[in-house]
Amino acid sequence: MKKACLVLMAVYVGSAFITLPIFDAQAQTIKLTFSCQLPKTHVVSKLSQTWCKEVEARTKGRVKIQFFPGGSLTKPDKIYEGVVSGASDLGQSLLSYTPDRFPIMGTIGLPLGYTSGKVATGVANEIYRHFKPKELSDTEVMYLHAHGPGFICTRGKAVTRLEDMKGLKIRSQGDSALIVRKLGGTDVFSVIGQVYELLQKGAIAGATNPFAGLAQSGFRLGEVSTHVTAAYSVAYTASFFVVMNKDKWKALPEDIKMIIREINNEWIPQCGEAWDTMDAEGRRYFLDHGGQIIGLDSNEAARWKMAVAPIIDDYAKILNEKGLNGQEVIDFTIKTLNSMQ
Repeated sequence: MKKACLVLMAVYVGSAFITLPIFDAQAQTIKLTFSCQLPKTHVVSKLSQTWCKEVEARTKGRVKIQFFPGGSLTKPDKIYEGVVSGASDLGQSLLSYTPDRFPIMGTIGLPLGYTSGKVATGVANEIYRHFKPKELSDTEVMYLHAHGPGFICTRGKAVTRLEDMKGLKIRSQGDSALIVRKLGGTDVFSVIGQVYELLQKGAIAGATNPFAGLAQSGFRLGEVSTHVTAAYSVAYTASFFVVMNKDKWKALPEDIKMIIREINNEWIPQCGEAWDTMDAEGRRYFLDHGGQIIGLDSNEAARWKMAVAPIIDDYAKILNEKGLNGQEVIDFTIKTLNSMQ
């Protein structure tokens, strides 16, 4: 009997040593890095930081995320590739900083007449949910968001009609570059963080951006811009991604994945509202610095819309050439936009 007890005790102690490492592994903190294009003062950047803290809180500290704003870990136009390669575990930046890589998602940047960040953000996520494009399959998409209506902002010269755009050097990227060309301007590529200096030095005459870009908590372009041509008939948007490295996502426990998915769904409308908050702030900041907002009458608005219309038809052809149903994608985008406006 005594011998049997000793055997049972040995088995119990041995099993304890076997199971201890398992519990240790479960208790280990998962540490992630998040590379963000936007500066730490930006409303949407702050919301991303809050997302990180929310993940930490709801996982009870099992996940810790180190946040790197302002492209301090990876440059804005390298953030997506950085997530794919593992330079960062999570990343947020503009889809249009990687030209031609995201053809289906690029549809959202067409000059379709967006009215708010909330609407644009909703459209971006609906496009992704509906088409599940392969172009984003090398990462795990957390959520997408998009800024409010994008306009032509200039320094010195007021743009009140199409003829005023002729020859103007306008900073733009992605689909907004096509818009600039069709309106008669010359597109100049740069990331938005460089625009303040380019405008100040006179290297460009203006830029394409929403009111949010003018805000003090954003890129302070309200200090160096004098006019905004609020052409709502051709207003574009630009979509931002928040993605995670595929292998890092797969390695997460299922309960943590579920928690993150829940947070992602909550953050989509919050991002749309944050962009609208930034637009309101940027508008005020711009006007406080003596800026002038120029509207277009119905005839001029129609001229602008007609000028950029070929962009939409051409984009359908571009998608078709890539083996994608261009008209289906564009029709879905327009239908979704109209249902949300």
